[in-house]
Amino acid sequence: MHDDRILVEQRLERAMGQFVRPAQYAERVPLVLSAWHVPGEPVPVDQALQAAYEPFTAGSAWGKPWSTSWFRLTGRVPEEWAGRRVEAVIDPGFTGDGPGFQAEGLLYDASGVPLKGIHPRNRHLAVGSPASGGEPVHLLLEAAANPAVLHGFAPTPLGDVLTAGDRTIYRFRSADLAVLDEEVWRLVLDVEVLSELMHELPMDRPRRHEILRALEDLLDALDLHDVSGTAARARAALTDVLSRPAAASAHRISATGHAHIDSAWLWPLRETVRKASRTFANVTALAADYPELVFACSQAQQYAWVKEHQPHIWNRIKKAVRDGNWAPVGSMWVESDANMPGGEALARQIVHGKRFFAEELGVETEEIWLPDSFGYTAAFPQLAKLAGIRWFLTQKLSWNQSNRMPHHTFWWEGIDGTRVFTHFPPVDTYNSQLHGRELAHAERNFADKGRAATRSLVPFGWGDGGGGPTREMLEKARRLRSLEGSPRVEVEQPSAFFAAAEQEYGPQAPVWSGELYLELHRATYTTQAKTKQGNRRSEHALREAELWCTTAAVRNPSYAYPHDALDRLWKTVLLHHFHDILPGSSIAWVHREARETYARVLAEVEDLTAAAVAALGTGGTAVLNASPYPRTEVVGDTLVNVLGLGGAAVADTAESADENVRASRDGGAYVLENSRLRVTVDARGLLSSVRDLAADREVLCGPGNLLQLHPDHPNAYDAWDIDRHYRRRHTDLTDVESLELVADGPLGAAVRVTRTFGKSRITQEIRLAAASGRVDVVTDVDWQESEKVLKAAFPLDLHAERSTAEIQFGHVHRPTHANTSWDAARFEICAHRWLRVAEEGYGVAVLNDSTYGHDVTRTPHGAGLGTTVRLTLLRAPHSPDPETDLGTHRFTYALLPGADVGHAVAEGLALNLPLRTAGTGAVEPLVRVDHPAVTVESVKLAEDRSGDVVVRLYESRGGRARATLTPGFPVVRAEVTDLLERPQHVSDLSFELRPFQILTLRLRPQ
Repeated sequence: MHDDRILVEQRLERAMGQFVRPAQYAERVPLVLSAWHVPGEPVPVDQALQAAYEPFTAGSAWGKPWSTSWFRLTGRVPEEWAGRRVEAVIDPGFTGDGPGFQAEGLLYDASGVPLKGIHPRNRHLAVGSPASGGEPVHLLLEAAANPAVLHGFAPTPLGDVLTAGDRTIYRFRSADLAVLDEEVWRLVLDVEVLSELMHELPMDRPRRHEILRALEDLLDALDLHDVSGTAARARAALTDVLSRPAAASAHRISATGHAHIDSAWLWPLRETVRKASRTFANVTALAADYPELVFACSQAQQYAWVKEHQPHIWNRIKKAVRDGNWAPVGSMWVESDANMPGGEALARQIVHGKRFFAEELGVETEEIWLPDSFGYTAAFPQLAKLAGIRWFLTQKLSWNQSNRMPHHTFWWEGIDGTRVFTHFPPVDTYNSQLHGRELAHAERNFADKGRAATRSLVPFGWGDGGGGPTREMLEKARRLRSLEGSPRVEVEQPSAFFAAAEQEYGPQAPVWSGELYLELHRATYTTQAKTKQGNRRSEHALREAELWCTTAAVRNPSYAYPHDALDRLWKTVLLHHFHDILPGSSIAWVHREARETYARVLAEVEDLTAAAVAALGTGGTAVLNASPYPRTEVVGDTLVNVLGLGGAAVADTAESADENVRASRDGGAYVLENSRLRVTVDARGLLSSVRDLAADREVLCGPGNLLQLHPDHPNAYDAWDIDRHYRRRHTDLTDVESLELVADGPLGAAVRVTRTFGKSRITQEIRLAAASGRVDVVTDVDWQESEKVLKAAFPLDLHAERSTAEIQFGHVHRPTHANTSWDAARFEICAHRWLRVAEEGYGVAVLNDSTYGHDVTRTPHGAGLGTTVRLTLLRAPHSPDPETDLGTHRFTYALLPGADVGHAVAEGLALNLPLRTAGTGAVEPLVRVDHPAVTVESVKLAEDRSGDVVVRLYESRGGRARATLTPGFPVVRAEVTDLLERPQHVSDLSFELRPFQILTLRLRPQ
């Protein structure tokens, strides 16, 4: 046979594009338009119904960036259309910028009931199916003029309403009533399914050529000047090839509707409220026509928004859940970043997410669903298990730059040894269209075929305001349920997939141990420093507030624990964990509001804490310690000793001259010394020596606290990425504008160093306090650089094979070498309050109060091999926020010589939980633990408002610990609970913890 394949394919492509697809809407009549342009922020529909509308014509411009316009659409269905499917088809000016990154709309009926979203790939609303003919049409369209922000990562002012300008950016193209020719529409879907499949089949497969010839027969049967009249005949030519069943060995795909909606990113939080409402309206409307639809939806916060702002849609969601069309998934308040949230904060993500789904929808979610976060902490498996979660899903590691993950279905093992059954959809997207190319990729790419694994999951639907799954996707799923040459596609609940996959493959599935490090987006540990600082401080402020509020509630019967306020504040912080807010990858508007929000949170939490402390009573000046570890620190002009989780009266503390600090001048250098350390600051303002007096050894092998400025030009994803090539050039900031001794004892000594570089200025106080084993560097920066990254380097005289970084409820080890591609890819790493490097018998930790990005390298020097630890302090990318991090910053980091893991844990907490002065007199700790490896993470009252005290603690050093918790109040009952405070069994408050084990105890006061 002659090979005319290309000719047939070209013939098909032209026929479909020029004749068949345009014939889907056979007839059209325009709707009459009138408009009201909202003068400010969006308004509820009730207000829009009362507004004054002016005539508006299709083709007119509308929409300043971020503005809202309401359009009335009126008309009448022509009488001759009776018996046919009639739809309103609306195009407010859609562009080629993607389905969720431009104008969007929500249609309401004349009384203000929301009906359906309008999106580039989902423009219709059914008016009559079938229409009666002559019925009036009265619709209201809320249209959002959201601008497209990302264009090649070029700087743009469009990312903030304050800078976006007032030029209109859309032109309303059309609003029509139209007849959908359902036979032609189905013909298009038949052809798309077969054509997409054909192009994925090998050239030597007979099935490919059978499809080609069937499509050729279709073309022969179709009159291109009478597509409607010959569509049925043309479809008949495809009946045979569409009816061929899939092979018994075909890969099985569990397809679930999905709409990944970023809670903020290239739009502000307020717009996500509307994006969720539009998509959720679409999905609930779609379920009426496609009863097989299953829509998997995460993020309890978005449900809560819709419940508050769109009660009609909320009621439809509840019905869809009952009917099985809607599957709440994810178990979290938002799809959070999974590297930087603190331990208790990440636990609260799960607690609040699961509680919302259970209380509002009656669903006990069983999976973590994080398809798009930028790496995943090894604390997750244990947290999941403690919350009753069985499964974990992501696909983000398919984005790795260097290494391909070896598994798609496997057991993920956390730092404590807990395992959770995990799936990476091999389709490598969470926005599938059920295109033949995607399904073929899922089958070919699936790493675990050949054993018992035969299935994978495909989330399908347009995300980020694109409207979710469409009727076309569901029609494709029907045709692909069993089709020769294609994977079998079954629309079903994610839980059905996970249960089946675990049953068939669980006993044989491989194990991946440790963190799931994303080899991309490493700069998200640093970008938008004030957002990260706001998060860190808010998390610790809430931790402290809960401790003193609980102490007050137990000790003072007249004190009312602020349940509602704490719940609201926690949810605000949890919202800002979202994986484009905390990582710093959102537009300027989002981060401007985040800074304002964190300031409000901290102010309100401080008020709650102050009220609780006042309720503890009076008794003279005292110092309160929210850390679980005892501390000896300078407060004002006094050296104080205070127990963990309690308070000491200042009058009861003792000072010792042995702990005093001495400062002296040595040529051009300053020497600061206490009983533990001798610190030399040279004439350049650098640490030329840090000597550990107890160990009698030098800590540094080069100038310490060396600020290094690098060019920072990633290949793409400016806010997200720091690429390896940045290291090849840097400037050491050694020029000094001023150097002065600003404190010289006896309780503290400090040297202030001021430097200017570029357009920026940095002032640092290098401080050594009495009785302290750490050197603090208090830093003030006026940062005015462009596309630079600032690092602080500490070259340490340690031969360290690995670094140890704090994560949630423990720590992880990472090699300091780059022997393998996996090691080399970790050139930027995340740590929480501390990072430690060590050789046998000695270690040094670097602490911080708001920094997450670090790098650790091996450093040869004259006497051997050292290890350099660097903190990544600030960046200055231009996209999506063109002024990222510009302005003033204040933060502290510290060097802790001679530190084992226990010291690092305690001092990291101390740096992040400053002592508090109060007029309470001594405060007995509410709880005590008698083993130093057991760290109390939180003390609070139970969420059920029973008055029970909940204590969460964990083993923090990586070993075993036998411990007893001693309450500072009478207890009538103690129980071990799950993460959600649900009792598991009675406890006598003595326990043995395995490495990194988390334990939640519930105590009932007498």
